[in-house]
Amino acid sequence: MNPDIDLTAPRAGLRSLLRGLPALDHRLFATAAGRHWPAAGPVLPRLSRAADHGVLWGAAAAAIAATRTPRARRAAVRGLASLALASLTVNTLGKRSVRRPRPALDGVPVVRRLGRQPVTTSFPSGHAASAAAFATGVALESPAWGAAVAPLALSVAVSRVYTGVHFPSDVLAGAALGAGAALVLRSLVPTRAQLTPPARPRAQLPALPGGEGLVLVANYGSGTSERVRALRDALPQAEVVECEPQDVAAELEKAAGRARVLGVCGGDGTVNTAAETALRHDLPLAVLPGGTLNHFAYDLGVEDERDLSEALERGEGVRVDVGRFLSGDRRGVFLNTFSLGVYPELVRERERWAHRMGGWPAGVLAAVRVLRADRHPLQAEFRGRRRPLWMLFAGNGTYHRMGLAPGRRIDLSDGMLDVRVVPGGRLPALRLLSAAVAGPLTRSPVHTAVHVTRLRLTGLTPDTLLAYDGEVAQAGREVLLEKLPRALRVYRPLSG
Repeated sequence: MNPDIDLTAPRAGLRSLLRGLPALDHRLFATAAGRHWPAAGPVLPRLSRAADHGVLWGAAAAAIAATRTPRARRAAVRGLASLALASLTVNTLGKRSVRRPRPALDGVPVVRRLGRQPVTTSFPSGHAASAAAFATGVALESPAWGAAVAPLALSVAVSRVYTGVHFPSDVLAGAALGAGAALVLRSLVPTRAQLTPPARPRAQLPALPGGEGLVLVANYGSGTSERVRALRDALPQAEVVECEPQDVAAELEKAAGRARVLGVCGGDGTVNTAAETALRHDLPLAVLPGGTLNHFAYDLGVEDERDLSEALERGEGVRVDVGRFLSGDRRGVFLNTFSLGVYPELVRERERWAHRMGGWPAGVLAAVRVLRADRHPLQAEFRGRRRPLWMLFAGNGTYHRMGLAPGRRIDLSDGMLDVRVVPGGRLPALRLLSAAVAGPLTRSPVHTAVHVTRLRLTGLTPDTLLAYDGEVAQAGREVLLEKLPRALRVYRPLSG
């Protein structure tokens, strides 16, 4: 070690810098107070008052959500959730940890001062934290809306110094805390960009300028009218057929005879029918989500008519796996999930109550009602052994859970069936309740999980139900599940 090097010098410099920060803060505050800002006078004090208690950001979220696109609604919700987390942190930790007094108002012109002065401590700025949290949360879901909100958030932060209620460092610390809250929330609840599957393997698909060659069948019963109107505006050359739910299969079959590309607008059940038709006629599929459940479209990365029209205009798409089942004289495909046992009954019961009490409580109530009906586990031979099963759940592709978000697929062409089993045994009520609360795609002590490409179950009892992509039917004595790897060509924007 060189004896001439003074190791205490950096520490002394840091201590000197920290001692100098309050003085610098006061000088910057005094400079801002003494400067004439002609354009800010009528705006910033009003803006600062409007942001009290998050009122400004609530109004901004309502305006964003009013555009009625899924991306905008998600951005509004994430912005408000980020704001709530930032406010909670500021009020429970920030204000109580550093009890800094507010700046003196002597140098601040009276016309700038707020009519009602804050009584809480100065560090950090809650308004700046809320503004940064809201803007960052919005931007994480929608960069375009984030760019629109950012000037407003910056103005609110600046207004706190302009009106004399905060030092500059209070505002900077609050803004950093707010942005950090939005990022923490993203780690718990991922954004759509984090959940969108990779654009592979790419498929060679025809580009359809103006939608020419597309015949899209819309399930009128799914409430698709608004989506269909928007698609017609975006793709005026496309042919759109709206029909009642009972006519969807027949209309899809007719459309396949004259379409270059088969399109569908509806929920997962409607999309399942369209996928089977597209496979049979070797046609590429264009999916526009429009029903209550749109898991396949969202996992694919198509969220609205803008995503779909962009992909159709450019001829962009991917190949995805399809699951296939055979049971007695019934056979079909599934794009999302296949299940056996009491799960189909749980789904039907949960849907009856979900709109009244929410999904999680409805799931618990459904499990209780199914148990009270004196149900017993189904008996089946699974992986070479005969055993009781409460339910068997197979996903078309591996489901992953990120943070607190529900399970999603990040690869629609991995070649795997994601099989989750809730076995019978002791404490059946506890097992079924735990499965209902956790969800069949959540790893827990009551689930057994395997990944296979083919699965055969034999010896099923006659009253066993099966469900695939939301459709419920009677199972046969045997069930065969298998994968059709990369069998379906589907449009999706490759830049998403």
